[in-house]
Amino acid sequence: MSQRITSRIPGTSQLRARAAVLALGLGVSTAVGAGVAVAADAKPSAVSLSSAAAASVQEQAAAQAKAAQTKSKAAAAQAKAKKAAAKPAAAKKASSWVDPVAKYKLSASFAQAGNLWSSTHSGQDFAVSSGTKVVAAHGGTVVKTGGNGAGDGPAYGNAVVIKHSNGTYSQYAHLSRIDVKAGQVVKTGQRIALSGNTGNSSGPHLHFEIRTSANYGSAVDPVAFLRSKGLSL
Repeated sequence: MSQRITSRIPGTSQLRARAAVLALGLGVSTAVGAGVAVAADAKPSAVSLSSAAAASVQEQAAAQAKAAQTKSKAAAAQAKAKKAAAKPAAAKKASSWVDPVAKYKLSASFAQAGNLWSSTHSGQDFAVSSGTKVVAAHGGTVVKTGGNGAGDGPAYGNAVVIKHSNGTYSQYAHLSRIDVKAGQVVKTGQRIALSGNTGNSSGPHLHFEIRTSANYGSAVDPVAFLRSKGLSL
C-alpha cells in the first residue's frame, strides 16, 4: 500500500491571499481614483454652466427692463401728444356755436315774403313741438327777456336776446316759457327757455335771429351765419 504524499510550501496560501487582496485594493483604488478624477473634471463644467445660466438670466432681465422703459417713455410721449391735441379741441368747443333746438325741421326762412310779416321774415323758423328745450346757440349775456318780444313787439310773443363776445346777438321768440333773466351769463348749449306758440305764430316753433344789435331791424341771415361757424343746418 502506497502512501500519497502532498507537499505544501509553507506560507503559499497566505501569499496568494495577500496578492488577491492587493489586486482588489489596486482595482478599488483605480476605480475610486477615476471617480474622483471624473468628479474633479465635472465640477468646473457645472460651475461654468451655472455662470452661463446666471449671465443669460441677467441679460434677459436687462432686456426686459430696457423694453419696459422704452414702452413707458412711448406711453408718456403719447399721453403728452394727446393732451396737447386736446387743448385746441377744448378751445374750439368752448368757442363753438350749436343749434338752438334739436330734432327740428326748417320752415320759414330769412327774408321770406308773406302776409304773416309786415315786410319780410326777419329770422329762421325751427319747427318743433311746444315744450322743446331751447338752448343758447353760443355763450354770452342775456340782455332782454319777456313778453311783447322782450320789447321788440307783440308779434314775437315771449322772447330772449343774448349778447355774444364777438359783437353779435341771438334772439329766440314764440317761447312758452323763459328760464333766464336779463344780466345772466349763459354758456353755449345751456337751456334758456321752452319753445311755444306765443305771439304772431301759425303753429309751435322757434323763431331764431342773428342780429348786429339787441333790437329789431338789425337781423342777418342766421342760417348762413351758423354755417360759417361749422354747423350744417
